Amino acid sequence: MPKNLVKEDVNFGKMIFGWEVNEYEEHERDKRWYVMMGVISVLLLLYAVLTANYLFALILVLFAIILFLQDTRKPRRLPFVIAETGIILGDKFYSFSELKDFWIIYEPPMVKNLYFSTGNLVNHRLSIPLMDIDPRPIRKYLNEFLEENLDEEEEPLSDKISRTFRF
Repeated sequence: MPKNLVKEDVNFGKMIFGWEVNEYEEHERDKRWYVMMGVISVLLLLYAVLTANYLFALILVLFAIILFLQDTRKPRRLPFVIAETGIILGDKFYSFSELKDFWIIYEPPMVKNLYFSTGNLVNHRLSIPLMDIDPRPIRKYLNEFLEENLDEEEEPLSDKISRTFRF
């Protein structure tokens, strides 16, 4: 479990790398996107009601509410730090022993991300945008503490879908 830096005193050593990232990726959505998503939502909702799948209908409504709430506010800027003993994302500290591995997907300009596997069932992967930072020194430093997952050669499907459909 990550440690909450607000509630606990954690000695994480000195900062090696650090930058700020958005809490979530902010997408530009034009009027056409809203119309298209509205039509798809209504059709899926109609299907859910006609097949008496009310749980699916509820999930669709909740998804729409989450997208609306996300769209009405700006993402917070969170500090990301690679320290001597682990990583810090916002007010959470993950020691290297809590992280299983890492990998970097670097395909500019679309994808420049650093990923960590946490082993947690709910939040099993941390995705950190690299912005304009050179990933080579980060890779070299992280290899001292974590195993690099060389099997991961592509952006995760959930990230691709999110980017493609601008969720």
